[in-house]
Amino acid sequence: QVQLVESGGGLVQAGGSLRLSCAASGSIFSSYAMGWFRQAPGKEREFVAWITWRTGVTLYADSVKGRFTISRDNAKSTVYLQMNSLKHEDTAVYICAERRTSSNPRNGLEYDNWGQGTQVTVSS
Repeated sequence: QVQLVESGGGLVQAGGSLRLSCAASGSIFSSYAMGWFRQAPGKEREFVAWITWRTGVTLYADSVKGRFTISRDNAKSTVYLQMNSLKHEDTAVYICAERRTSSNPRNGLEYDNWGQGTQVTVSS
């Protein structure tokens, strides 16, 4: 089992930046990759970004490409999401997730463990 704790959310004006962190603990040795998802009120959860622990390969949703950057610190078992040029439509609960396999990075059903989420609110 892997435990995930997110932090770094908050209120920011449009055009501003935030950095989210996701600290992982537990059976990290068997983890393959980490992902960030988000869920806005009344909307389905959507994929944001993913990164593999060993090689650092990244993948982004088209809606955040060029604005968000995912990174990891293996020594700290922590994954980050740097969010720049934030828009009102980025407002959501951001949730990190962990998985043991490499297929279908955008599919939330493929992830094994989830954090509680952190609220990001972008004022227009």
